[in-house]
Formats: sequence, C-alpha cells, structure tokens
Amino acid sequence: MNNLNSILIEGNLVKDPELAYTPKGAPVCKFTVGCNRSWKQEEEYQKEVSFFDVSAWNRLAEVCGEYLKKGRGVRVVGRLKQDRWTDADGKTHSRVHILAEHVEFKPQLKKQDPDGAPAEEETQEAEKEAELAGIS
Repeated sequence: MNNLNSILIEGNLVKDPELAYTPKGAPVCKFTVGCNRSWKQEEEYQKEVSFFDVSAWNRLAEVCGEYLKKGRGVRVVGRLKQDRWTDADGKTHSRVHILAEHVEFKPQLKKQDPDGAPAEEETQEAEKEAELAGIS
C-alpha cells in the first residue's frame, strides 16, 4: 500500500522555466517557485522566502515551458521526490524536489487599450491559458 505523498504550493517563478527533452524525446520542464511567508513577532513583522524546485513532464511540461515566465504566479499540486546519488569521490548526495501533477497559472496583468479593456487578442490568449492550465 502506498503512503500519502502530496504537496500543494503557491508562489511565483523566480526565473524563466527550462524546457528540455530526454534522449527518448519526453519533455521535462524545470522551474523554481518562491513562496513568501510573513508573521508578526511582538510588534515587528517578519518575512521569509522558501524556494522549491519543480519538474513537470510530458504535455504539462510543454504548456509550462510555453506560458510560464519569471514572476508569474502559480499553484502547483504534486508529490515530493528524493533523488540520491554518489559522486566521483564516493560522497553520497540527495535532494528533494516536487514532481508536478497539476499546475494552475495565476492571472497575469494585461496591457489595456485606451478604453481600459484588455485587447481582444490578449483576452483570447488568457482564455486559452486558462484552458491549458487545467492539463495534468
């Protein structure tokens, strides 16, 4: 029986995503999400930022590579994965990252035409993004 391994994070991309392909042709998109946390301690507000590495595969990877950019807000649902390896000196290493199963794109602020309404092509693009964001 599998144990529960599920994570949900929400934040912003700290750099542009990197889309690559495995030797067998499977797309993989890697990006880093920064998550802010703030709290009040005594009379002073405190802040911290945590950074999480995320990998998306297959069609979700292609969509993320096409639509995500640095600063874009996302909500990622996935699972944690630990990679372990031994380097040439025999030293053991490990890292934990998120394997995305679903990525939601937060709305982007669009440039507006002089009337104050988003340009028609931008509205259509936003609708397409919303549709594609549901791919998992």
